[in-house]
Amino acid sequence: MMAAVKLGVSSYSFWHFRGDKYPIETVIERASALGVQGVEVLHRQMANEETPYLHRLKRHAFENGIDLICLSIHQNFISPDPEVRKTHIDHTIRCMQIAHEMGIPCIRLNSGRWGTIESFDRLMELRGDEPPLPGHTEDEAYAWCIDATEQCLIAAEKYGVLLALENHWGLTREPEGVLRIVDAIGSPWLSVLMDTGNFLEAPYGKLKKMADRASYVHAKTYYGGGEWYTLDLDYVKVAEILRAADYKGYVSLEFEGKEDPEIAVPKSVAMLRDAFEAVPST
Repeated sequence: MMAAVKLGVSSYSFWHFRGDKYPIETVIERASALGVQGVEVLHRQMANEETPYLHRLKRHAFENGIDLICLSIHQNFISPDPEVRKTHIDHTIRCMQIAHEMGIPCIRLNSGRWGTIESFDRLMELRGDEPPLPGHTEDEAYAWCIDATEQCLIAAEKYGVLLALENHWGLTREPEGVLRIVDAIGSPWLSVLMDTGNFLEAPYGKLKKMADRASYVHAKTYYGGGEWYTLDLDYVKVAEILRAADYKGYVSLEFEGKEDPEIAVPKSVAMLRDAFEAVPST
């Protein structure tokens, strides 16, 4: 078994942006009952950003034997307007302050995307491939993203919060895009978040390209059929990729199916445990 790998669960697994927000406190309790070690907090799922609430969540996690492991946030650095990019930089820095207040060591970072396809459902139909804004190029977008990320890194070091750049549409739809940004910056406060479900074709070779750079992993499952798409992922194979990369961090479940999460999340956790136990440690 890859004993060094710890399992977490994203609060997103219980709430897919529809209906009433599923309370983070309840996610913490569910995770504790399932025996996973960590909870990833979806920023948009939080009740508020006020300090007393942040401290209550931190205390509740501690009392339930749970580490708060990542704050999953959204930002978009892909805009020709520097004021728009500044708004997203400020938002990212604010989220680092929130993470620091909660004792969370990592935030999920996005590059962003062009927005030329407004409907996310349509974007998924096109497999995440989106054309640039008229008159602009992807090279410009990389420059904007790299500059904006660099502006966040002073705060990352100040607050002790790692930025983990995810393969998540836009410029980071392929591993080469993720690594282009990370390598251009070369900071110890910027790393890679490897999402198993965001490569829609031939995922395993792409995951191998990212695994030895990853500091955090999302493991997607799709019981009941996916909200936008369904992948048949072999998690023994994923575990082998991570073992070969000597990965020792968290593997955080992101359940993205239509089945009742009260059933699907325990099922997913059991499946991930079995997959990682099937892969012997080196």
